[in-house]
Amino acid sequence: MDTQKIVQFINRNRLFSPEEKILVALSGGADSVALLHLLLSAGYTCEAAHCNFHLRDAESDRDEAFVRNLCNARHVPLHTVHFDTKREAEGRHISIEMAARELRYAWFEEIRKKCGAGVIAVAHHQDDSVETFLLNLIRGTGINGLRGIRPKNGKVVRPLLCIGRKEIISYLESIGQAYVTDSTNLQDEYTRNKIRLNLLPMMQEINPAVKESILKTAGHLDDAAIIYNKGIEEAKQRVMTDKGVQISALLQEPSPETLLFEILHPLGFNASQTKDIFQAADGQPGKIFANAGWRVVKDREFLLIEPVCETRRPILEIREYTYTPDFIIPRNKDTACLDADKLHLPLSLRLWQQGDSFVPFGMKGRKKVSDYLTDRKFSVFQKERQWVLCAGEEIVWLIGERTDNRFKIDEKTKRVLIVSTRQ
Repeated sequence: MDTQKIVQFINRNRLFSPEEKILVALSGGADSVALLHLLLSAGYTCEAAHCNFHLRDAESDRDEAFVRNLCNARHVPLHTVHFDTKREAEGRHISIEMAARELRYAWFEEIRKKCGAGVIAVAHHQDDSVETFLLNLIRGTGINGLRGIRPKNGKVVRPLLCIGRKEIISYLESIGQAYVTDSTNLQDEYTRNKIRLNLLPMMQEINPAVKESILKTAGHLDDAAIIYNKGIEEAKQRVMTDKGVQISALLQEPSPETLLFEILHPLGFNASQTKDIFQAADGQPGKIFANAGWRVVKDREFLLIEPVCETRRPILEIREYTYTPDFIIPRNKDTACLDADKLHLPLSLRLWQQGDSFVPFGMKGRKKVSDYLTDRKFSVFQKERQWVLCAGEEIVWLIGERTDNRFKIDEKTKRVLIVSTRQ
C-alpha cells in the first residue's frame, strides 16, 4: 500500500501538519501497528501510548511487551499506563467498555499535553466506520449516529479511515511486520463482534459491496447532517429557556419530537425515553423522567431540565438583639426577623412536607405551604428545594420566602432574633 494515500487523506481532511508531533494510540493489534508504521514511513514524528487494562490476564502483559519491543526497534518514545478497569467500571456503575474508553482518552490527552504532541492518532478504519453505522442503526439513533466515524474530533484524528482491514493486513504482510491478536475479537462476545462476525457476512451474501454502499450512505448523511444540525441549533434557540423547553414553542416546530430527541439525547436520554417525555408534554404537570445524571419534569408550561444532585442544606446565621425603638428591621428575603420570646426552642431546619401549613406574614389565616408555593409559581424543582425553619412543630420561616405572621415583631417585643442565610 502506498503511504501517499494516507498522506493525501491527512492533508485533505487537515488532520495535522507535517511539523506536528503525533501521539499514536498503540495497542499492538494490526490496525495500530500499521498506523505507526505508515506515519513513520511518511516522515512524521511520532510517540506512542499504550494502555494495559488488565482485562485479559497474560494477554494484556503480552501486548505491552510486544509494543515495548516494537517501539524500541523503531526508536519511538513509548508511554504506558496500567488501569484497574473492572474496579473503575463497578465503582462508577458503567460498562467495562465505557470505563476503558473514558480512562484511555483522558490519559491520552494528558500524555499529549505532556509530550507536546499536536494530536492523538487512533487506528479506526473503514470497517470500524461500517460497524459503528450498523451498531447505531440497531440501537436506534438520530441522523448524527449514522454519519460513520469522523476523521477528526477535537485532538483525536483517524488517518486510516481511507482504507479497510484487508488493506491493513496486506500492508503488514508486505513489510513482514508482526502484530498481536486480541482473542476477544475472535469471540462472539460483544455486539460489535456480532456485527463483524455474523451480520456483515450475511449482508455481503446479499450485496458483496455492502460495506462500500454503507460508507457512501454515511457520506451522504454526513452532508445532510450539516444542514440538519444547523436547523436543529436554530430551533433550539426558539424553544429553550433558562428553565428548560417551552412546551408551546416546541409544539409549533415542524418536527417537535425529533427536536426534543436532539435536545435530550446528549444528556443520556434514548429515543424511547424521549418519546415518553414528548407524550407527557400534553399531560398533567409533575411527571418526572430521570437517568443517572439528568432529569426532566413536566411542569405547567415547561419541560424542566436539570442535573440530578443533592439538595443543598442552607447555612444559617442566628443573632439576638435587644429590641429598641430605633432598631432597623432587615427587609431582604434572605433574612428573617422574629420575636425571640414567641419562639418555642429548639429551632430546627428541614425540607417542607406535604400537609405543612403556616400563617404568611401580613395574613391572619393559615395557608398550606404547597398552595403558597403554587401561587408563587414555583416549579417542581424549586418546590423540592424549599427549606423551612421550625420552632418546635411550627414553621416560623419559609427560608428565602416569607416568615410566619405569628412570630412577627410588635409593640410588645423585647428581644429580636435575626436569622439569615449564608451562601
